[in-house]
Amino acid sequence: MTRRAQPAAREGEGMPFPFFVSEKAAFPPQKTAEIPTAADESMKTYDTIIFDLDGTLLYTLEDLTDSVNHALAVCTDVRRTLEEVRTFVGNGVRRLMMRSLPGGEENPHFEEAFAEFCRHYAEHCRDHTRPYPGVMKMAETLVLRGKKLGIVSNKPDREVKEMNAVFFGGMFGAALGERQGVRRKPAPDSLLEAMKELGTDAEHALYVGDSEVDILTASAAGVDCLSVTWGFRSQEHLQRAGAVRFIHAPEELLSQPGI
Repeated sequence: MTRRAQPAAREGEGMPFPFFVSEKAAFPPQKTAEIPTAADESMKTYDTIIFDLDGTLLYTLEDLTDSVNHALAVCTDVRRTLEEVRTFVGNGVRRLMMRSLPGGEENPHFEEAFAEFCRHYAEHCRDHTRPYPGVMKMAETLVLRGKKLGIVSNKPDREVKEMNAVFFGGMFGAALGERQGVRRKPAPDSLLEAMKELGTDAEHALYVGDSEVDILTASAAGVDCLSVTWGFRSQEHLQRAGAVRFIHAPEELLSQPGI
């Protein structure tokens, strides 16, 4: 009997993932499996869907931009546009201010500006922020189907929990943000913690996000990733980052394989 050859290891397995993702970073092509179809007898079923927050569940760009410009007014005449801030978000609020303030952390006024951003944003983070159209119905339908829902974000943990309560009535059973002692995305720590809180594992969880950071986070945690195109990154940008599965409206999630 001829012995069947063992499949080769995937390219990049065992390699460390970066802890900071620049919008200028190069993303090498990755080998990806075909997306399963309903006819595939081995298709997995997801019992848990975990989401990024900014750009995926909530439109937050106006409030972030307002707080960035309020903070910049402390020490510079520079102001940032919505489109500039769109490209700056994804790696946490400190990184957002590093990109927004000329000179970043080397600017002698950085800590003062960052503190002012945090103060202002805590007070005004819900002025213009709102769920994207269709998100509420999508989430409610998932709950009716018995799915467990979570949020993993690089936004400060307190604000993630507040937004889960204010906008979603606590519908998401785990809501985790950036906090001291826990590496932020794209490290997998918070995603793994959310899965533990929700009582699932990587085989039965799906991570949904709008950025290259989310793709790397899911990969680091060994979780399937679904990229959305209504957020802060274009489909072309996400494809360059290695994304292979896309939805263009929240309701499309409901007809995805395994949901």
